[in-house]
Amino acid sequence: MFNVAHLASGYGQSQVIHDINLNVAKQEIVAVMGRNGMGKTTLFKTLMGILPTRDGSITIDGIELAKMESHQRVASGVAYVPQGRMIFPSMTVLENIQTGLPAAAQGRVPEELYALFPVLFDMRSRRGGNLSGGQQQQLAIARALATNPKVLLLDEPTEGIQPSIIKDIARSLKEIRKIRELTIIVSEQVLSFTMEIADRFLVIDKGRFVYEDTKDRVDAATISRYLSV
Repeated sequence: MFNVAHLASGYGQSQVIHDINLNVAKQEIVAVMGRNGMGKTTLFKTLMGILPTRDGSITIDGIELAKMESHQRVASGVAYVPQGRMIFPSMTVLENIQTGLPAAAQGRVPEELYALFPVLFDMRSRRGGNLSGGQQQQLAIARALATNPKVLLLDEPTEGIQPSIIKDIARSLKEIRKIRELTIIVSEQVLSFTMEIADRFLVIDKGRFVYEDTKDRVDAATISRYLSV
């Protein structure tokens, strides 16, 4: 359903992503694992159109995205939760979520978003900047889901979050996948989190995929070696 073929991108004269190929099925959760500086965020920014594609193809349900602007990719069904969450700190929780809603929603937040993240309903009048890291991550995911995506890209969602909240986020993502029939691609360094949610694992090293396997056959030791500094 979401297909990436021979993708290349980078910054200025530097090429970071080299000939990436990725095919993700509907409702599949794929984890892209790797150390800092190996290309995870560059890959996600390229998929989202924040960085231009130098070569290759990105399609969702057969629609080519590679030449589209970011807002057009959102309209085509791709949503992105960036590393560091990037919520609007001076806006309320409600206003943050409303920024993701299509015009047809007229500012009304779907009840299922609050059902998935009850803390956001309780704090809907609070400024985003006053939330904890875990609450901000839930807000960033809810804002992305407000766009009604087919594919959700999550860049390092556990960064700076306490373990108990990480478990809550893992549970919510599996629930979201089922309710929304959503495809999820998550970049991570925390193997315990991805083992909890992912159907398939890929390791990125120096801008290339160097390992791939399904959950039932995954070699945690091999992945851990790539994650260690």
